[in-house]
Amino acid sequence: MKVLLIDDERLARKELAGLLAQHDQVQVVGEAANADEAEALIAQLRPDLIFLDINMPGRTGFELLEALEQPPQVIFVTAYDEHALKAFEVNALDYLLKPIDPERLAAALAKVQASQQEDGVLHRDLLRETDQVFLKDNDKCWFVTLKDVRYFESEGNYVRVRFNDHKPLVLRSLNKLEEKLDPTVFFRINRKHIVNLRWVESIEPWFSGGLMMKLKGGESLEVSRRQTTRFKELMSL
Repeated sequence: MKVLLIDDERLARKELAGLLAQHDQVQVVGEAANADEAEALIAQLRPDLIFLDINMPGRTGFELLEALEQPPQVIFVTAYDEHALKAFEVNALDYLLKPIDPERLAAALAKVQASQQEDGVLHRDLLRETDQVFLKDNDKCWFVTLKDVRYFESEGNYVRVRFNDHKPLVLRSLNKLEEKLDPTVFFRINRKHIVNLRWVESIEPWFSGGLMMKLKGGESLEVSRRQTTRFKELMSL
């Protein structure tokens, strides 16, 4: 497992590297002292996992994640206490408080391994339903597993992401998003919506040869006539 350490404190990186050296499955492939260095190294080294400090000179750890189209798996390493972390609605893989407890580190690495076994391959051209994405809307942040997203809704140059009781708005066109998503799971039903087919509860014939999808979340969305033909081909109806 290739790991990148991102922290502006050299001694903190050295301490973490020393703790990680005790885990045979981990290979520390690089270190970065700020978000700019980290972004370049992530593109170059394609690590499976990053240990990421939040508060750094220049861009914060959250701002770094926001700039990445497909961030690696992330474990936060932070000096913030648990009350400060509650300010972020983050569903990260894990976070470690400084100074790092070796047992907590081992537990965090066990989560990574379990996730790898579920996902199979961490880096793909397409985002699969088991992949995590980082979302930020104003002062709120989330790590979301795509299988939990019911649908994406276009709002101009933005996309609203519907999962659980949340609906953050992110700067991304629906067309660009469609290119990144697994088409066997995430289907473009009309100009404004991409639906996670795992969340479809029922389908009914609708006006002008279209279909009406009812989702398990309670929403009803119309499939355009053109996309109805494609949907039937996909589902072999």
